[in-house]
Parts: sequence; structure tokens; C-alpha cells
Amino acid sequence: MVGKPRRASNLLLLLGPSMRDFASCFGNHAVKVSDGSSTGSSSGSNSSVVADRAGSALTAVSCLYRARLSGLKDVLLRVTWSKANAAPSLSLAVDDDPRSALPWELNAVDSQSMTEKRGTRSYFSGRRAICLHWDTSAARYESGPEPVDGFYVVVVVESELALLLGDLSRDFVNKLEGALPRAHCSTICRREQVLGHARHSTRARFCDAGSDHEITIRCTGYGRDANDSELSVSVDKKAVVHVRSLRWNFRGNQTIFIDGSPVDVMWDVHDWWFADSRGCAVFMFRTRSALESRLWLEEAALDAEQGTSGFSLVIQAFRSP
Repeated sequence: MVGKPRRASNLLLLLGPSMRDFASCFGNHAVKVSDGSSTGSSSGSNSSVVADRAGSALTAVSCLYRARLSGLKDVLLRVTWSKANAAPSLSLAVDDDPRSALPWELNAVDSQSMTEKRGTRSYFSGRRAICLHWDTSAARYESGPEPVDGFYVVVVVESELALLLGDLSRDFVNKLEGALPRAHCSTICRREQVLGHARHSTRARFCDAGSDHEITIRCTGYGRDANDSELSVSVDKKAVVHVRSLRWNFRGNQTIFIDGSPVDVMWDVHDWWFADSRGCAVFMFRTRSALESRLWLEEAALDAEQGTSGFSLVIQAFRSP
């Protein structure tokens, strides 16, 4: 049995209390998604949004990265793309302590908002010297606030390249004076916030050596009197979750296999169906090491203390007012 962790996992912050209560209980059925059914590759990110005019509108994307600097020193970097007054905006925060219990909330004071489309900024976050370089002046966007190409975001921490985003990042780095060492960087979590229709499509890469997979979530009907409501989740157009009568089955979980590894799918659509227009549905896709590891939330907390972690995709869907 896994002992109670000393620190809460960062993933717990993305779940409501009701989901935390049942998060350690998983179904016995598993659906396998073969490696060969992937849909191409992304541009250096673990996830990207699939354009869907009939689907929901993506309003914000937050990605949490872990960079391992020389001397085995880790830092967390949170990059947020959002829409402010119909215009895309970018903000970044660096956490000096990767074992913090609240990585999504820390450094609120140090969080840097890049209102200009191009620039360079240097500052200190805790004990670390940070230098930001970004250029989104020629960025191309599709359905959300996150650019598709034509941009770069480069974060230098203590004279090491901690994070490189965008197709133009390598060209920018090549122009820097002096060669800088590059830290190993991995994506820990991606959180998407969507608004509108009850259909959302995105792509995610669940391991560094894997391929991109298209994920589509559909919900129909809501309210206490909706007898024909249902939820379906597909990966690469293959159904992996199908739930009817959401009046009674508004929370649940399913284990599937992607790229040969188990991925836990969890959903909580209670507030979408029964709350007011501000109701939110939450979906989580989270990798774990082995099928026998049932208590992955506690396992994730232990990974956070040891400096390792799998990838998680969290989707928060809000109904239109």
C-alpha cells in the first residue's frame, strides 16, 4: 500500500473535491489505442487544439514544464496563453522550488505578462536570474489563443536554456552571442479551458517517444430531467468512453492504453448538468507507470518529491451564459 504523501500533488489542484474522493478507484476495463493510429506530430508541444468550427471555443491554455538544469537542479515553468479583450496574451511564471504543493498558484507576484508582441525581459524569481525572449508579431493562430507557428518563446534560467517554444526558437538561439547549455525540459501538465458547445477536440502526446493522438469529447443534454444525455470520448476516432444517463453517471473513470502505457481517463460533469450557466465539466487524461498502480494521485505526489512525473491533460469546459 502506498503511504499518505507528505505533500499534495499538483494535479489535485485541478480536480474538484468530489473527484478527489473517487480518484483512487478505477474500472477494470481497458481499451487499447494502437501506436499506428496516431495523427501526425505537433510542433514541440505535448498537445495542440484541433480546429473545430462546430465545437467549443478555447479561451485559455496553461502548460506546466519541468526543466532540469546542470547540477540536477529543477525549476517549474508555467506558460499561459489566453484571450484578453479578443486579443491573445502571454504570461509566464517560474517556480524556484519544484517540490512546492501549489505550482499553479505560486509566483503570482513574479508572473510576467508580456503585453508587447516582441521583447526581452530580465528579472529575478527567488534566487534565480531569469531572462525572457519572445516574438509573436508574426504568429499564426487557428481556433485558440495559442499560436500555431511563426513565433518563439525562449526562457533562460541561470544562463541555461530552460524552455524553447515555437518554430522560430532555434533560429533565435543560434543568433545569441555565445553558446548556452540546454537543460532537459519535459511537459508535466496541460490545462485547456473551453467555452460553448459540448464538443471539444484536441491532440496530445502522452510520452516523449510517442506520437500525437486526437482526442474528442462530446456531451449531449443536461439538467435533472435529461433522460437521453450521454458522454462519449474517442481517441483517434476510436471510442474509449461511452456513458448514458448522465443524471446518474456524472462522475466516472476508465483505463485505456495509449502507446503501450496505461492512461487513466476521469470525468466529472456534475456542475455542467446540474449547476447554473457557470457550471464546469472536468476531464483528465493522466499517464501512470503500471496497471497495478491504482493510487496514481498518491504516486504523482511521490513523483513530485522525487523530481519525476508523467503527463496529464486537463480540460475544463464551461457552458455559455
